Order: sequence, then C-alpha cells, then structure tokens
Amino acid sequence: MFEFVSIEQYHAQLKNGTFTCQQTVQHFLQRIKAVSHLNAFIEVYAEEALQKAVELDKRRQAGEQMGSLHGVVVALKDIIAHKDHRLTASSKILQGFTSIYSSTAVERLLKEEAIIIGSCNCDEFAMGSTNENSVYGKVLNGADESRIPGGSSGGSAVAVQAGLTMVALGSDTGGSVRQPADFCGIIGLKPTYGRISRYGLIAYASSFDQIGIFATTLPDIARILEVIAGADQYDATVSQKNIETYSASLSIKQPAKCRFAYFNEAMDHPSLDGEISSAIKKTIDKLKSDGHTVEAVSFDYLDYIVPTYYVLTTAEASSNLSRYDGVRYGHRTTQPASDLTEFYKLTRSEGFGKEVKRRIMLGTFVLSTGYYDAYFTKAQQVRQLLCRKTDDIFSNYDFIITPTAPSTAFKIGEKMNDPIAMYLADIFTVMANLVGCPAISLPLYKHSNGMPFGLQLMAPRFNELSLLQVSQLLMPRNVLGRA
Repeated sequence: MFEFVSIEQYHAQLKNGTFTCQQTVQHFLQRIKAVSHLNAFIEVYAEEALQKAVELDKRRQAGEQMGSLHGVVVALKDIIAHKDHRLTASSKILQGFTSIYSSTAVERLLKEEAIIIGSCNCDEFAMGSTNENSVYGKVLNGADESRIPGGSSGGSAVAVQAGLTMVALGSDTGGSVRQPADFCGIIGLKPTYGRISRYGLIAYASSFDQIGIFATTLPDIARILEVIAGADQYDATVSQKNIETYSASLSIKQPAKCRFAYFNEAMDHPSLDGEISSAIKKTIDKLKSDGHTVEAVSFDYLDYIVPTYYVLTTAEASSNLSRYDGVRYGHRTTQPASDLTEFYKLTRSEGFGKEVKRRIMLGTFVLSTGYYDAYFTKAQQVRQLLCRKTDDIFSNYDFIITPTAPSTAFKIGEKMNDPIAMYLADIFTVMANLVGCPAISLPLYKHSNGMPFGLQLMAPRFNELSLLQVSQLLMPRNVLGRA
C-alpha cells in the first residue's frame, strides 16, 4: 500500500519500481473521494492527472531523466491560475470563469513534471481566517471536524494534512498559509515578498500577497521553493536575486549558533493561550541551553500591527476588486437595471460574499476624500516604522520567534459574528507581510484539547535558506510521524 513520506523517498520508490506514478495518483484520488466531506477540493482533475501519470511512467521507463518534481502530486489554491481550468477565487462573482493562462508558479511546477491533481477551497478572494467565507461551503479540519482549518488557504492545508496530496500551494497576505498550517499541524512557508512571482495569482492586496507552500517535511518545502522561486518578466515586483540551491544546501549545511529575538509583548499578550505561551517559552529555554543566544526585545508596535494591516489591505482590495463588474466575465445580474451604475451595484451585491463586501467598503472608506490622510497615509507611516524597527532587530539577531496564532483552531461558526475578534486572530502573522520578510510555521506542539499548534520563525528578507536550516534544529524529523 502506498504511503507518502517525502519526495526524496517517493522518487526512490519510482526508480526501484516499488510504485508507479499511475498507482500514486490512483491512491490520492481514492483518498480524496474517501474524505470528500472535508470539502478541501473544489475540483479534482482525475482523468488529466492519471493521463499525466501514465505519460511520466512511460518516459521514466524509457530511460528519460526525471525532473526534480517528477510525478509529485500538487494541489493549488483556487486563486492560482492554471490554463484551461476553472478559476473562481471561491466566489460567485467568477462563476463559470476558466483561466486562459497559467501562473508562473504553475508553469514551473509543470516544467519539472509535477502532477496537478486539483484546485482547493479557500476563503473568497483569500479574505478570511477560517475558510468559512467560500461560495462552495466551509472546509473541515481533518484533526477535528467540528473545528475550522484556518484560512484563507484552508483547503490547501487540509489537502496536505489529510494525505490528499503531497504538497500544496496557497497564498499568504497576512498569514493565510502559516495560520492554517498551524491549525492543521503541518509546515507552512511564506517566502520573502518578491521571492516568487505573483503572475497568475488573483490579487487581494498586491503589496502583501505572496504564494506560499504547504508540506509535511522541510526538504519538500525547500524543493518546491527552489522550483517556483526566481525572476519573472511578467512580474515587475519579483526579485532578480539568484535562487539558492535550497534542497541541496539544506542537507549539507548545518547552522552555527544562532541569535534569536522574541517579544515579551507577544509572549505575554492577553490574547495568547496559556499553553501556547508555556510551550514556546520551553522551546526558548531549550535553545538557550543548547548555546544559542535568545533574548527578549522590546516591540512597542504590536497592537498597531492589525489595524495597519487591515487599513492597507482593504484599501488595496477596494482597488483590485473593482475589475469584477459582470461586463466581461463571471457572474452577471439578471435583474433589470435602469443604467450601468445600477447594473454594477446589482451584479457586485449578488456576486460578492459578506466578508468581501465588508472589506471593499472599508477600503473605499479609508481611501475617500477627508479620510485618506487620517487612515491610509497614517497606516503607510506605521508600516515604515515597522520596517525600520524590524531591520533594527535583524541587525542584531538572525531570527524572530513568535507564536503563529493566539489559539488553536476554534469551533466552526465561533467567530463568524465577531469580525473584530476574527481579525485579531492574525496578530502574530501579519507582521511578516507588512515588512515583507520570510516566515514559517512549524508544527511542534499538541494542546491539551488535542489540537496541534506551532511556532513561527521570521528571518531577514531573502534568507529563506537560513530559515529552513534553523527550522531543522527546532523540528524533530519524526514530529509529523514521518521520517
């Protein structure tokens, strides 16, 4: 019986004939069908995936060289474009839309012979922390089906958690990869802003959005990052820096003694669950006993992070989502409209869900005459303060340790009627998006309520390799029950 452990072991099994790509895809299709009630997938490309698997088996058996992702089964969040496949951002407004091109990330996966098995459910337009804001219905956490999986990339996280795919791509605007990874007990990486091209990623907040990776092992994260990162002529914001050999360097380089910073304001924050705080403090003590420098630093801006984030991201969302008007594609109202303005109002009112409309209205408000300077300009100034403060910290320390989320996964519906409480759940993740640095959530712990939770590490911009290397120090190889 097939059991996925890591890409490296999977490739060894393919080479020695233990399994074929076709058998592997059949295994995952059976798993997806068996737990379809989790609602992780919007669409499964069963026939296409099997056809690709058969083709790869023939090429491998004919002696052709294997790509670095040969036969690796990947799932995509439903905001990442895949040519000739449905792309809806889990929204009624894009009902019936089929992508006419593939994102750069998808093109690079396919070039290295990955198999795309399907598109995953998410919060509508990546706006949400629970995966309850989807036109396709909520996603269930595989560890406890009465709880949310986190969001907005909850479907991608559950697809990895429940063994429905080997790895998955999501997007992270304010924690939408790291927080569901935390809630589902897997690894979630948000790279540096500009490390991965955003071409083909449906925009929520363009100066925050970044494609992220879910997996169960650090080497798998490194391998996927190595493939999809790098310069791209279609994205003016992507970095031109050379890509490091993440996967090879991860296995041959061992980090020296490191300097870690942490915030007392975070560890003692009233929103933080006591068990989470205690567990991370024990990890801090362990790092100190192992000879690493771990020190508390003052961070006076913690309570300004979430307001700043929501002012800026909703402003960008208001602009980005103005293109969805029902004229050229997607949902179009059938109600009679007296003029074009009324047609727009009817279409957008019907097509967008409650949370998306809330954020569009908030963003439009903060950009409006009389409020622009008071909110948007002020938030931009705070963002600059945060960037300078973070740079100061990284001039003295290699990494910043924080919780990933203030609690474990909460019950379905628990916070749907309290958007402020929902937004505050992002308190520890949004900082990395505001300053553009890479961050990772590592599944190190288990709560007394039976749910997993993790620790977040942040590193200076474009230091993904050192971030992955130090993660190996913190994360035992068998923490997920895998080698």
